[in-house]
Amino acid sequence: MIEKERLLSHLEGEERRYASRLLDQVEVSLKRAEPVATDFLDPREMEIFEEILHYLPEVKTLKFGGYRQAERARMVIMPSFYLMESVEPPLTYLSIRPLNGGAKKANDPLKGLPFSHRDLLGSILGLGIKREKVGDFLLTDEEAQLVVAEEIGDFLLTHLNKVGSTLVEIKSIDPEQLNTPIEKIKEIKSTVASLRLDAVAGAGYGMSRTKVVREIKAEKVKVNWRPVTNPAYKVKAGDVLSIRGRGRVIIAEAGGVTKKGRIRIVLKRLL
Repeated sequence: MIEKERLLSHLEGEERRYASRLLDQVEVSLKRAEPVATDFLDPREMEIFEEILHYLPEVKTLKFGGYRQAERARMVIMPSFYLMESVEPPLTYLSIRPLNGGAKKANDPLKGLPFSHRDLLGSILGLGIKREKVGDFLLTDEEAQLVVAEEIGDFLLTHLNKVGSTLVEIKSIDPEQLNTPIEKIKEIKSTVASLRLDAVAGAGYGMSRTKVVREIKAEKVKVNWRPVTNPAYKVKAGDVLSIRGRGRVIIAEAGGVTKKGRIRIVLKRLL
């Protein structure tokens, strides 16, 4: 029997609730001696789950997001004796295109598509699908591709025929057809007076301290995928910063002091 209280003792609120649900799935996998797939987890949820799994040698996991850089992924839990090679990704890959090309939306940031990411997600949720069943979106001039839980694939193929006011054509595709992004990394070397979030984020995103503070207080800034609203929050090497709509910045190095007493940092911004 899994000692849930001991494993969850360091967690609170929503983090404790979803970790508890994941442990319930671990118990189901062990009881049935078969793989069990979670819903899609974000990076913070995966991090917490992996920390807990460290204390559960009786199980092992595989992660499936559809492609290597996927931010959201499903974890497949299985007993430690289970043959991992026999586990298939519990995913469906979909392509959504406007019928007859559609009409471009004025000032749409998503290139030539007549609907936005928000429109697409809203249409899916409007069908009664939970957000946790939907993984990453990949957008091009001509189509939107998405990775979803295998169990809702057929439902979407049958019922998703409109996104916003645009009639769409939806079909299943192979994972090899995904338009996976080419990850570009810009290395930034700088110095900061302290490892405060506002100072480091300002250096990483090339933003003024005032603007960064405004973004932080508006709850648009995350550290390791958790919202942080305190500009004075201390960050460290290995932390991942993200600002909605501006991508991610990894703190690769933080240490060493200049003659003027400033801290040297090396950041990697994912473009």
